[in-house]
Amino acid sequence: MPEPKAIAPLEFEKPLVEFERRLDELRRLTGKQKIQAEDEISSLEKKLEEARREIYGNLSPWQRVQIVRHPLRPYLLDYLRLGATNVVELGGDRVFGDDHALIGGFATIGDQQVVFLGHQKGRDTRENLMRNFGCAHPEGYRKALRLMRLADRFGLPIVSFIDTPGAFPGVPSEERHIAEAIAVNIREMFNFRVPIVAVVIGEGGSGGALGIGVADRVLILENAYYSVISPEGCASILWKDRAYAPQAAQALRISAPDLVALKLVDEIVPEPHGGAHRDWDATVRACVEKVSRHLQDLARLGPEKLLESRQARYRAIGSVLEN
Repeated sequence: MPEPKAIAPLEFEKPLVEFERRLDELRRLTGKQKIQAEDEISSLEKKLEEARREIYGNLSPWQRVQIVRHPLRPYLLDYLRLGATNVVELGGDRVFGDDHALIGGFATIGDQQVVFLGHQKGRDTRENLMRNFGCAHPEGYRKALRLMRLADRFGLPIVSFIDTPGAFPGVPSEERHIAEAIAVNIREMFNFRVPIVAVVIGEGGSGGALGIGVADRVLILENAYYSVISPEGCASILWKDRAYAPQAAQALRISAPDLVALKLVDEIVPEPHGGAHRDWDATVRACVEKVSRHLQDLARLGPEKLLESRQARYRAIGSVLEN
């Protein structure tokens, strides 16, 4: 993982930078010139922690979107490297080709062998081009379907990691029927007789997320979002100006607390102060712990109960009770 000093502050984090700079300077002087400044250092540390609690405890939806798009945030392969064992990636949809934006295979999470699926972004321009910025083509979703059918055949739970701005909307994707591929996945995921846990670890964009998002339990990282459209896309449609993205993020109710209140997700996975990019290990540990617990809970249910509760869960979304 990159050192913390490599992490550029976001706009709303800049008030913290001065505190951190002064603290570093005092510690350096204390070490070099034997200056007794413990009381001042302690005072600054308390003020810095209070400022962090104030800023990170009152984040707007748009600020959370900025955090979740941080280039140093852990991606799926990082979660697998730090939180899984016996990882075997499988490729190809057996129809067209392999898609590097949506990967999957076998892994052991906790003490449970699973089939994993998820979107993978790149760290630099070359890798982002190879991963298509985490935007999957139809063959990615067909590969995911092939792996989910394997999981169903061998009785293995499915864990999907969602992190995409959306499915790729380009001409080649449409020519190979991206909408049909996503629709088939959504339909088939209602019929698998094994537990399914989905985790939104970053961006949860539209049909690109739903294509691997039908699950018995849906978890979301604290600063992740799950939405029918990106804030910029919504602003472009409603206000004809992407500059209104912060207002769109607020109106869409895309942040984790709103999604829990709307009963669209089941539980929030906490992140370190400042976001998952501040401490990969802590983030992965928290995610693995909650995924493992939900897999254990779901393992107690039989296939028929799983199917019944999964279908009831999604039928209840958007329901309104009238007096």
